[in-house]
Amino acid sequence: MTQVTKFWPILTGRHTYEKTLSTRGRGQGEIIKAPILAYLIETRNGRILFDVGCDYQKIQQADLKKHYYEHDGFPFGPPEMSEEERLPNRLEVLGLKPEEIDLVFCSHLHFDHAGGLCEFCHAEVHVHTKEMQAAIEPADDAYFASDFELPLNWKLQTGEYDLVPGVRAIETPGHTAGHMSMLIELPKGQPILLAGDAADLTENIEQEIAPGLCWQDNADLAVQSIQKLKALSKKHQAELWPNHDWDFFQRHNRFPNYFE
Repeated sequence: MTQVTKFWPILTGRHTYEKTLSTRGRGQGEIIKAPILAYLIETRNGRILFDVGCDYQKIQQADLKKHYYEHDGFPFGPPEMSEEERLPNRLEVLGLKPEEIDLVFCSHLHFDHAGGLCEFCHAEVHVHTKEMQAAIEPADDAYFASDFELPLNWKLQTGEYDLVPGVRAIETPGHTAGHMSMLIELPKGQPILLAGDAADLTENIEQEIAPGLCWQDNADLAVQSIQKLKALSKKHQAELWPNHDWDFFQRHNRFPNYFE
């Protein structure tokens, strides 16, 4: 039986960029707005955060913004993130403090998923071993070493596993070397399968299109992970959630209310 009691998608910012970053080989010249999300899962055995968004200081401080975002590697500039959207402030709306998060699960270590780790240095942090190796290399420009070179309580993982009953980590490599998705069994409603960046948009899922950025340019591996997620969604009758689809997020945004 699931230990999940409540589930919140939380908007932590937004990024505007050419669609080709989400749909490989498609969308040249089309600019889209993408939500940057974290997901809070309350269970009878503690609270889990799936991803933690960006590092607020790297966006707001001019010298840091210039160093991290204002160069050829980021032709569309930095994300947008307000003080209100910092995760500690989002949690405060729910009557929570950062210290009340027990576990942070990073789908992968790109800047818009792991940047906020600096706000949760007390928590246990799960990430796939292959992901940490790729981040340290680094495998691409979206890894910021200062985001994950912190004195954190790392728990490096291999394979698929249950964090608690009703919350399962799913291996979905392709976008990055050790990308992970998550299956969440709600106490009442339909299960939710968080794709993470294995699928940015509904279009990635429906048309089985790889993300624009793929580890070692292995688009086939990314498509295999999308197909795996679709099969799991069917098997568990779970709703498969893309991670950077603005319209999808707007239809599923209940904050500060929750799914159960």
